[in-house]
Amino acid sequence: MRMFTSTAVAALTLMVATGTYANAAAWCAYYDENEGTNCGFYTLQQCQEDVSGVGGYCAPNPQGAQRSHDSSR
Repeated sequence: MRMFTSTAVAALTLMVATGTYANAAAWCAYYDENEGTNCGFYTLQQCQEDVSGVGGYCAPNPQGAQRSHDSSR
């Protein structure tokens, strides 16, 4: 019984973890001076506000997330 419970928990964890990929954010910030990348923005405006003042640019997430319908484009 203990083995079945452990297997069930592991399977459930994998299903939940793989499901979160579909909710990936649509926009990435690429910072100047090789400071890194942040692909956690759901709108272009969020991304632009983040790079404002620190330098960098925004681009669609290369992981293929769907862009949200943003009227500020």
